[in-house]
Amino acid sequence: MLNLDIIPCLTDNYSYLLHEKKTNIVSIIDPSDFNACNHVIEKKYKKLDYILNTHHHFDHVGGNIELKKKYKSKILGFEKDKDRIPGIDVTLKDNQSIKIGSKIFEIIFVPGHTNGHIAFYIKDEQMVFTGDTLFSLGCGRIFEGTYEQMFSSLNKLKNLPTVTKIYCGHEYTKKNLDFCLTYDQNNEALKKKNEWINSNITTIPSSIGEELKTNIFLRCNEPSIKNALNLKNSSDQEIFVKLRDLKDNF
Repeated sequence: MLNLDIIPCLTDNYSYLLHEKKTNIVSIIDPSDFNACNHVIEKKYKKLDYILNTHHHFDHVGGNIELKKKYKSKILGFEKDKDRIPGIDVTLKDNQSIKIGSKIFEIIFVPGHTNGHIAFYIKDEQMVFTGDTLFSLGCGRIFEGTYEQMFSSLNKLKNLPTVTKIYCGHEYTKKNLDFCLTYDQNNEALKKKNEWINSNITTIPSSIGEELKTNIFLRCNEPSIKNALNLKNSSDQEIFVKLRDLKDNF
């Protein structure tokens, strides 16, 4: 069993600290800020064995070097980011399974936001760490990749078991909700989520099942959304492209 601490970092980032009781292995995913992460590590465990990065952006790797220096941690990241992730020790491949302690982390290549973005899926814990690819009620901006890549990446993630808990890189849920309601305004699940979000500061984790009901970027096949965009005869990918462009300017 894994103990998980959600660590708020910077203005709206999340880092995730994992402790496996059985092996006493401590890992962190996307340590944005050394001070915020180190405070929790020092208080609870006083050790850090592994640092896992979903992608190379500074707000996900900013604590890498100082944490590695202090705790002699090993840093893991995708092979395409071997020259962009600070202090990387181990490069990972798509569909690779790596064992950390007694837990198996499955590597899912999800380009779009960046060319080297990955998600970490722990099947027996029903967890996926999605970085800046899939958010609660949203998805990441397309910076280095293509619309086609991001659409494909989201489809990979939406096909995970519905019980899978989603731990994403940012607290964007309220703004994402406002966007979803604009073009999916008759969605009763979204309306209920609106009430819940307004009474909660931290909205993570979500789940694949919940996102399939509410996240407009996973619902591009819905006729009601196509009609709302006046694109009823468009493909699901064309709907995604339109939604992503609209969200960029929302």
